[in-house]
Amino acid sequence: MVDVSVFIDEAIAEIDAAIGEDNAVIALSGGVDSSVSAALAYKAIGDQLTPVYVDTGLMRKGETKQVKDTFAYMDSLRVVDAQDRFFESLAGVTDPEEKRHVIGEQFIREFEQEAHAANADYLVQGTIYPDRIESEGNIKSHHNVGGLPDVVDFEGIVEPVRELYKDEVREVARELDLDELVSERMPFPGPGLAIRVIDEVTPEKVAVAREACHIVESETAEFDPWQAFAAVVGKATGVKGDNRVHGWIVSVRAVESRDGMTARAQELPWEALQRIQSRITGENDDVARVLYDITHKPPATIEYE
Repeated sequence: MVDVSVFIDEAIAEIDAAIGEDNAVIALSGGVDSSVSAALAYKAIGDQLTPVYVDTGLMRKGETKQVKDTFAYMDSLRVVDAQDRFFESLAGVTDPEEKRHVIGEQFIREFEQEAHAANADYLVQGTIYPDRIESEGNIKSHHNVGGLPDVVDFEGIVEPVRELYKDEVREVARELDLDELVSERMPFPGPGLAIRVIDEVTPEKVAVAREACHIVESETAEFDPWQAFAAVVGKATGVKGDNRVHGWIVSVRAVESRDGMTARAQELPWEALQRIQSRITGENDDVARVLYDITHKPPATIEYE
């Protein structure tokens, strides 16, 4: 385990040395990795930092408000509504890797534009060690590593937590006294709900996934999973009232892990699973059935795409 206090001092010094007198933007998502990176960068360069939260339309329920509330102390926080641009760029895209690359490119273009407005030459982002391993090992491209386009209009990209695992990042968050809602938050994929929707990404499917994920997170909190979520995986026949419907299939997943490199499917009580399926089907008329994924990692990945 990393010596947290030593790491914080070294990370702040590294950021300060890398950026110097220049300005930087930080890619802020609301998750623990980017939040820790933002906090470190703010300590290092203060007002030279412009935090940028891009609302892709693919985020968790209530994410935008939470980011605004959590980082209100950073006067330069920018919230960018890019939902239409992301959905347009994803139209017709069905391949998981292509999705990640499309999202990675759109992200970087949004940050380039914000950096230009802030006269910033550097991008700070919350890449962690497992992101690098999975991208370099061709397991999957992360939007902030393998998903980046070949040409990036920045003097440099600074990644203060690039050598840390998720549990180590959480330790740093606690040491920095970040809100518990941030430090203990479940992992959320950089490409967002786009990879919790099989096949083409549409606003309708993303809305179903968002509400289902919110239900799963709230209903599994007492069992303390490392990660729990839902994904829209296809369509099937169901019955709602007296009507036959062809609705969405939602697959629920909860896993136990230390760092996300391997994971075991969590054995949730039957009563909990029944509450989850009842809420998901009851609160969304377009969902026909709910499945529970019992596959470990390996052979599966934690996320569906």
